[in-house]
Amino acid sequence: MSAATDAARTAAHTGSVGSVGQSVRDSLVIARRNLIRMTRIPEMVLFGVIQPVMFVVLFTYVFGGSMKIGNTTDADVYKDFLMAGIFAQTVTFATAGSAAGIADDMQKGLVDRFRSLPMARGAVLTGRTVADLAQTCVTVLVLAVVALLVGWRVGSAEPTNAGKVLGAFGLLLLLGYAFTWIGALIGLSVRTPEAATSGGIIWLFPVTFVSNAFVDSSQMTPWLRHIAEWNPFSATVQATRELFGNPGVVQSDAWPMQHPVWASLIWSVLSIAVFRTLAVRKYRSAAA
Repeated sequence: MSAATDAARTAAHTGSVGSVGQSVRDSLVIARRNLIRMTRIPEMVLFGVIQPVMFVVLFTYVFGGSMKIGNTTDADVYKDFLMAGIFAQTVTFATAGSAAGIADDMQKGLVDRFRSLPMARGAVLTGRTVADLAQTCVTVLVLAVVALLVGWRVGSAEPTNAGKVLGAFGLLLLLGYAFTWIGALIGLSVRTPEAATSGGIIWLFPVTFVSNAFVDSSQMTPWLRHIAEWNPFSATVQATRELFGNPGVVQSDAWPMQHPVWASLIWSVLSIAVFRTLAVRKYRSAAA
């Protein structure tokens, strides 16, 4: 009896490990498929890069000098303040692309084809989000180069180091990955790619603008400031500014503003856990 029980446990463990391995392999295959598709449609990547670059240029030269950060309206101070918000906005706007891509695959019946294959159910969505994350990495890299060209510098307010700067980019990409799962859920919940694009981006405007991304939240009215400081997006922006050593780190009694790195990690990981679960569940019912 003991030998049989041990054998059963070993088989179950082996099956579990094998299932995880298969899921990883299937996800990488789907990710590779989406990356190849992106290279064959270069305008997808090009337009994804142009938008944040336009935001950098417009906000820097149009609003620079008119925004009060702390006790100054110096354009150079606002430039360094702004970039954390632009980086965070850029990674979250990838949500629309994820939503539209998945909705397009659903409409063309591609998801039904994947479903007929012996592959892990969650691999289609995981592969898509991993490919979107790779595209986001390219966009962030280009954006960082543009930011340096227009005069953004790390350590402009507080000393920093390479580890902190890399940590800031890591938090940004984690936030972007979390938001792609929201996009996946939206893409599975609508009927057309056009609706997915609209649904994937319209809710991002209040999330990104009612925050500390583009203005000093300490100058907001009390009720709006409270919302902005507990906005998960604001936690990542605050953490990024702190790690970059840029001006505009808000002094606040709100826990996310006092512990922005931990708050950013918690919000992002929690978002991935919740929305991945909902998206995979929706995928199973939609593909059934």
